[in-house]
Amino acid sequence: MIRTIRHITLWAALALSLAAFVYSAGALYGIHQNNDLIRQLVSGKDVAVNKVIGGEPELRLARAFYFKQKHRYDEALSTLSLIMDKSGRDFQAKARYNLGNLYLEQAMQQAKAMNINEAMPLAGLAKQAYRQSLALNSGDWDAKYNLEVAMRLLPEMDRVDMPDDELKNQKSQLWTTVPGFPRGLP
Repeated sequence: MIRTIRHITLWAALALSLAAFVYSAGALYGIHQNNDLIRQLVSGKDVAVNKVIGGEPELRLARAFYFKQKHRYDEALSTLSLIMDKSGRDFQAKARYNLGNLYLEQAMQQAKAMNINEAMPLAGLAKQAYRQSLALNSGDWDAKYNLEVAMRLLPEMDRVDMPDDELKNQKSQLWTTVPGFPRGLP
């Protein structure tokens, strides 16, 4: 009787171990496939939508980055909006950081084209996305730097848009709102 119980227990343990091995191998294969798709997207090659939909949020983030590289901003924005609240805090911070980069790039393009009225709301959205990213991960130096760039872009645009008389009257107020450049690590 005891020998039969021991025999059944060993076979059950073996079956359970085999099932765990098959599950782990399948998960590892899925990770490998996602990494290959991410490499394709980062190198500039598009991936079929059906492969991305079932993939991890990181794969969708890579697809949004691909769209940003190709200046397909609406598609990048819609892809990022699908993954904003996925996974943990670090991933959410990355998604918001990339959203800020998307808005900032558009704002800078509009500013270069002297479309100040279009650039101002985009710069504001970029600042908001960077602040949200920093609220989730306060140690992200890239988000801090890009927030600084977005904050400097907006006052510059305000100054270009103002008549000369208004600029002289508000000069002191303008410079009190612009933060100074950091002069090194704290």
